[in-house]
Amino acid sequence: MREVLLPIGLASTIGSLPHDDAAEAVAFVLDSQPRLPAAPSLPRRSAVEGMIPQAAWGIAGVQVLPDGSLLVDEGAVDPDLPPDGGIQGEPFVALRAFLHAIAGRVAPFKIQLTGPVTLGLALHAVGVPGDRAFAVAGKAVDARTAAVLRAARRAAPGATPLVFLDEPGLTAALDPGFPLGVDDTVDLVSSALAAIEERAIAGLHCCGRADWPVVLQAGPQMLSLPVGSGATEHPGAFADYLERGGWLAWGAVPTDRPLGETPDILWRRLVGEWDGLAEVGCEPRRLVEQALITPACGLVGMDVAQAAHVVDLTGVLAQRVEAKALELGLTLGA
Repeated sequence: MREVLLPIGLASTIGSLPHDDAAEAVAFVLDSQPRLPAAPSLPRRSAVEGMIPQAAWGIAGVQVLPDGSLLVDEGAVDPDLPPDGGIQGEPFVALRAFLHAIAGRVAPFKIQLTGPVTLGLALHAVGVPGDRAFAVAGKAVDARTAAVLRAARRAAPGATPLVFLDEPGLTAALDPGFPLGVDDTVDLVSSALAAIEERAIAGLHCCGRADWPVVLQAGPQMLSLPVGSGATEHPGAFADYLERGGWLAWGAVPTDRPLGETPDILWRRLVGEWDGLAEVGCEPRRLVEQALITPACGLVGMDVAQAAHVVDLTGVLAQRVEAKALELGLTLGA
């Protein structure tokens, strides 16, 4: 695993925002999280900015309808036909606006793309046979990743991008009837992450409970997971991951319940997770030193004021990570 060089105590978002204007959304992420802004996706602006229509855009035999649903000519979906992985078109309006706004940036920034397992499941659900669905998904994600990284390098050649694969599909990877074997699932994600790691920090986001030892086998440099999603049930896997230099992006601010929680409550939950991992073998310093703070999931289900509150709470928690690092004598970085 290549070394991740980032300051301690960064905060970022997961991707989707409730805004319906790209310029306003970009200004929001740059103003609220200037140290690590995340390229927004805006499904309320256009349904085709949702994660599945974005990922399926440009696949031969797949038509993305204005409501974000997929119309598939099953016979025309072929892994040997190169997908159009570009970032032109309606699904990437907000991404293009973000890259334009960060032109010349030298500090890191974050981009999130739909992963091949989740895209493969979506294609399979609309009638593409399993083996072909996942083969096509892998090719499509590779093509999109390459296009995004080229565009990011043109916009900000001096910056380090973090590119996360969004893989909610991994929460069901070991369920009976899952249409892809475990080894093939890991290989598919691992290949997509390896293509990112050549030119960026390769992250993996999974928004619920998963078989974390299996997920970690895919080799992300940074794993994004919600607080309370079962990490403490697999201490050996996480201790080894941290020892090898892996980072954890903690979804420490819930996005699925009312926002009455204070930073103190959220901080106690996060520290409780760290304490639980430390008690069973994880190095406490690494838990702090190799941590990023985010909301648990995207924010499109909220209104703009609620989203701003979540982002504010995320920033407060990140500041507390910095303070904890100073207590431990760690160097915060640039």
